[in-house]
Amino acid sequence: MITLADLAALHHAHGGAWDAAVAPVVLDGPRGPVTIGDGAVTLMGCVNLSRDSTYRESVATSPADAVRMGRVQAAQGAEVIDLGAESSNARAARVSAANQVATLVPAVKELAQEVVVSVETYEPDVVRACLDAGARVLNMTGRQHEEAMLALAAEYDAAVVMCFGETANVREIADVPPDADPMPVLLDHFAPRVERARAAGVDKVVVDPGMGFYYGNLVDPMTRARHQARVLAQTFRLRPLGVPVCNAVPHTYDIFGDEFRKAEGFYGTFAGIGGTHLLRTHEVAHLRVVLKALAELEVR
Repeated sequence: MITLADLAALHHAHGGAWDAAVAPVVLDGPRGPVTIGDGAVTLMGCVNLSRDSTYRESVATSPADAVRMGRVQAAQGAEVIDLGAESSNARAARVSAANQVATLVPAVKELAQEVVVSVETYEPDVVRACLDAGARVLNMTGRQHEEAMLALAAEYDAAVVMCFGETANVREIADVPPDADPMPVLLDHFAPRVERARAAGVDKVVVDPGMGFYYGNLVDPMTRARHQARVLAQTFRLRPLGVPVCNAVPHTYDIFGDEFRKAEGFYGTFAGIGGTHLLRTHEVAHLRVVLKALAELEVR
């Protein structure tokens, strides 16, 4: 059970991390600059152009449908729209770079005129095509081509969301840190990668602990949910990295059942309290009002 005493103990043990400065990431958007950093949480809406994606409500059946859904999410409060053409589900079909480009580029071209567009991929050819089409954020879900991806981000002055993982790409099954406290492992993992990105000329870096990905040692739904809640509530401990943190909010069918669409709002509360800067969600309208409530209400 989560209690007030638990939250107080976390703050007592690790509250000093809040003092670490985080450099904001500022994106040039068609409606003006979008800032990811301390202050209001920035919402990243999620649109999946893969029919293998498990969250059916975010699946677009065509590039035109993706544009329509992206416009809806932007109207609901998303300042960034994340497009992907291959599901990160371990059992999903692989999609070639050429097919990803064919699917993503028409949607990027349309949406980039109205909102900041992020593209989730681990293929450099897809990155270049989408940056050419107007995307401003690379949601990098693999390590195999990291140097090439960083070079592209520097060339286009794009932001990079750097996802946790040591594998070639997110489709290769890996494990999360097995320790009861995953935060030191995350700090050790990201620190040298952020340094390399800076050395490569990438000035806009966001880190993502990888809450939305499949892991071999988190197959049990409740074990996975406990890990996700722990990381969301303790995101502030990553502040010494000096960069904003992106988190994807879970939906834990085994707890929420047929009310699963409300799960992201529940987890979003802990993400907001825990210090998330960029929140990737399928439920933009729900998260917008949850974050508004956190901003406007008081408990003391």
